[in-house]
Amino acid sequence: KDMLDIEVWRKDNKKHEELLGTCQVDIAALPTKQTNCLELPLEKHPGSLLMLIAVAPCTGVSISDLCVCPLGDPSERQQISQRYCIKNSFQDIKDIGFLQVKVLKAVDLLAADFAGKSDPFCVLELGNDSLQTHTVYKNLNPEWNKVFTFPIKDIHDVLEVTVFDEDGDKPPDFLGKVAIPLLSIRNGKQSCYTLKNKDLEHASKGVIYLELDVLFNPVKASIRTFKPREKRFTEENRKFSKKILSRNVDRVKKITMAIWNTIQFLRSCFLWESTVKSVIAFV
Repeated sequence: KDMLDIEVWRKDNKKHEELLGTCQVDIAALPTKQTNCLELPLEKHPGSLLMLIAVAPCTGVSISDLCVCPLGDPSERQQISQRYCIKNSFQDIKDIGFLQVKVLKAVDLLAADFAGKSDPFCVLELGNDSLQTHTVYKNLNPEWNKVFTFPIKDIHDVLEVTVFDEDGDKPPDFLGKVAIPLLSIRNGKQSCYTLKNKDLEHASKGVIYLELDVLFNPVKASIRTFKPREKRFTEENRKFSKKILSRNVDRVKKITMAIWNTIQFLRSCFLWESTVKSVIAFV
């Protein structure tokens, strides 16, 4: 029961941005569980925005502390398990399953600041659903101890957990990432995952501790398998990175030292500081 604020922007070579207009939608005034076609005039700017919007209740999404996690309560766990049992296979066919993720801590993260520290937080993504932890400031071994729950739309989805370094008003710096297929999850087991780079090809610095539980209905999941996968709606923003700058500064230092050492070696050869070394060098 709130206002949905919409902004339309224009990007020019990914550097210059210009606001083209804004509009609002009163969510409470829209009928639920149906697609509404709206043409919204942009405020203080010419033009309008044509959009389709559907308001539907979303169950299974939550953020909580470890002491009040949903599957930690036996009665609630039983209720959720009952929802996905075989006898309920043809009730609410889109409600395939339930995922609970305990984000415990990370250890030995990459230092993104020049002071040798980071301000890490976690972003959890499942399909187009995204939740995130709070930021732990000036710490390379943060403890979040948070519990996240997601509704499962496709049992073949992959949970992506990405650790970022908060950078004030600037886009955050990437620290590491793990990708966990839902079908590979072992319920209730605390696991340690090595963080990897953005392409998930090479190991990054640090590890993250997670505990995962997945409950799903196999009949609903099988039916969903025969439908196209949900498209990901994400945009990768290129930005200035302090981590890349620091790495490049180190490279320049190493190259400079190599050139300096080479010059000193040649100088010593020409000055015949060591006769044997100079003769061998000239030969």
